[in-house]
Amino acid sequence: MKSQQWEALDLSLDGSSLNRSVFQNVAKRLLDLLFATLGLICFLPLVVLSALLARIQSPGPIIYRAKRVGRGGRIFEMYKFRTMVANAESLGTGLTIYGDSRITKLGRFLRWTKWDEIPQFLNVIKGDMSIIGPRPEAPAYVEYYTEVQKQVLQVRPGITGPAQIANRDEEKKLEGQSHPEQYYITQLMPKKLEIDLDYIGNQSVAADLLWLLKTPFVIVFSHRC
Repeated sequence: MKSQQWEALDLSLDGSSLNRSVFQNVAKRLLDLLFATLGLICFLPLVVLSALLARIQSPGPIIYRAKRVGRGGRIFEMYKFRTMVANAESLGTGLTIYGDSRITKLGRFLRWTKWDEIPQFLNVIKGDMSIIGPRPEAPAYVEYYTEVQKQVLQVRPGITGPAQIANRDEEKKLEGQSHPEQYYITQLMPKKLEIDLDYIGNQSVAADLLWLLKTPFVIVFSHRC
């Protein structure tokens, strides 16, 4: 079993069973570390501002820690700026639905601009996540994966990626569903996993850079992000 320190520096095994070359693995991990470090530096003023506003507007922790399943099925804590009222899980479903009353006013802005995901750069540096990759899923939903779908666990999950971009209106789709979790498990999740499997089957550094460039345009020009 790898230590946390080795996990963060692991350059060779991510997706090795998918026949990716050592060069691809090394290049992807180095790009992850580069972009995550630059991201934290560039967005530092936003981090400080968001933290201050979150503290002023709503009581509770500034950082929300969500349990997610990473590479190899390992559970890790994914960091986000808290966008909901404290103890939101006890007030409703584990899913977030469009117009969810648990989301704070600041939280709505953070979610729309994706500022709430800035702390995930720390997850990338730690080795829990990649900049581009499959959507990180909660343990309760990974239990519903088929054997084929579990292949997405062979690589690090990503902050952004094709599935996240294609399903940016997920909260809107869940709105009005009488059983949102069942709808998510049977309808939305399989479609996202299909996109993720296609991504990891055709993954390359060039494709990652393309998805990285696409992400800000999606955020700016889509009111459903």
